[in-house]
Amino acid sequence: MSALIIHNDIVHYEVLGRGRPIIFLHGWVGSWRYWIPTMQAASASYRSYALDMWGFGDTAKSKTRYTINEQVSLLDNFLEEMGIGKIALVGHDLGAIVALRFAEKFPSYVDRVMAIGFPLETALINDRLKANTPVELGNWMLNGIPGGEAAIQEAAKVDNDAILATLENISDLNLLGMVLNLTIPCLLVHGENDQAVTIPPIDTLANLNDHAHHIIFENAGHYPMINEPNKFNRLLTDFLALAAGESPRNLQLKEEWKRRFR
Repeated sequence: MSALIIHNDIVHYEVLGRGRPIIFLHGWVGSWRYWIPTMQAASASYRSYALDMWGFGDTAKSKTRYTINEQVSLLDNFLEEMGIGKIALVGHDLGAIVALRFAEKFPSYVDRVMAIGFPLETALINDRLKANTPVELGNWMLNGIPGGEAAIQEAAKVDNDAILATLENISDLNLLGMVLNLTIPCLLVHGENDQAVTIPPIDTLANLNDHAHHIIFENAGHYPMINEPNKFNRLLTDFLALAAGESPRNLQLKEEWKRRFR
């Protein structure tokens, strides 16, 4: 286990591979651990980092640090401590919010963002996230799904207050504006059968600028990287391979590998 000390508390992270840096940010249920297959796939060409945010996994639990901005500061401190320069960010639900907020606050540090299960409107977030324990949420979204065991097991380490605090904090953010104001490539990914975050309405998606693109995984729920790992990893590879500043609208779930991995 790799760890460093930030503000006198432990922050856990793991790293694989060599090359340009990618930071993977987990969501409300689970920890860095469910990123392992994606990190392994990316590590052939990139240096892949995944860290546990405040209140999750093996990082310290401290209720004063459970706001979105504190999680953003954690990422900023992590990059400074590790000496990491410009990055690609890959975030899932809470991690996607943190990634986009970080890109909004520190645009010169971020090359591109993939945001999975990002709620473009607060009304799209299922109220069950506020009503159930992390373990109950993990079983609801992942029970019986091959590859989901790690996230369910790690859910027991989540401080429920970290979920509740960030959900409450979201109401202060302009979620759609975070995407519209970006001037770097942003790829939004949703599972068609997502239980936790409803796919944004068509009229909302129609407002996206040329820097943003939206792709739906037809056979996935809230965890496309677990439900359809081969397709997800191929899409991530294609997204990372785009030239700097190139629009992600050039990306599609190509038919030749949709059929191969269906």
